[in-house]
Amino acid sequence: MYLNPFHQTENGFVSIQPEQASRFAKEVAQDFNPLHNPDSKRFCVPGDLLFALVLSKTGLSSKMVFNYTGMVGKDVLLNFPTDAGSEFNITDNQNKKYLDVTREGETSTDLAMIESFTRAYVAFSGHSFPHILVPLMQEHNVMINPERPMVIYESMAFEFDRLDLQAPTLEFANSELAVNGKRGTVTLHFNVIDNSKIVGKGCKTMVLSGLREFHGEQVQGLVDAYEATKASYQSA
Repeated sequence: MYLNPFHQTENGFVSIQPEQASRFAKEVAQDFNPLHNPDSKRFCVPGDLLFALVLSKTGLSSKMVFNYTGMVGKDVLLNFPTDAGSEFNITDNQNKKYLDVTREGETSTDLAMIESFTRAYVAFSGHSFPHILVPLMQEHNVMINPERPMVIYESMAFEFDRLDLQAPTLEFANSELAVNGKRGTVTLHFNVIDNSKIVGKGCKTMVLSGLREFHGEQVQGLVDAYEATKASYQSA
């Protein structure tokens, strides 16, 4: 299973080491958010890895909503339900909640299809910065703090017309940014394409914190640093 290198099970709990989380972010999602670096003081497990684990363990349903309620840090033991119903949570061994999931409709446990969709989703999700976020920030004349860039996963949802997917891909539909003082909420809308037809749709929301007036040179510096980190990792 493709997720095996990125987690392990201990006494019924799932644990994710910082190095595993970082590898998933960089190698599967192509996401170089510094929050996922093992040495980051604010390290957290990528939301896309939690999402991928949920689908692999509980199946893919026709309609699903994921709400992230906490950031998974180091040395957290996660509990994934063995008999998930229409509503369930991902908690740790201290019963702290990190993710709420609701679902309805048909459910597929076809792991090959689930992997195909999951890889398509996390590849789309991981490319939010800089391709989508920078033009949005410029349009609204705001930017994140270049010294402490904070972009946090808040929620995602999708629904399918059918689940007999062959080779699904995600297509960007549109995006929006709602600014409230120093905080902003970005919503990315996407379509799911299979055999050249739209078979589903969904959205992802992220929270931007520490917003201030847009400064082109500072944003470009942030983009350059991000791309340099990506290039260095990929050439290593």
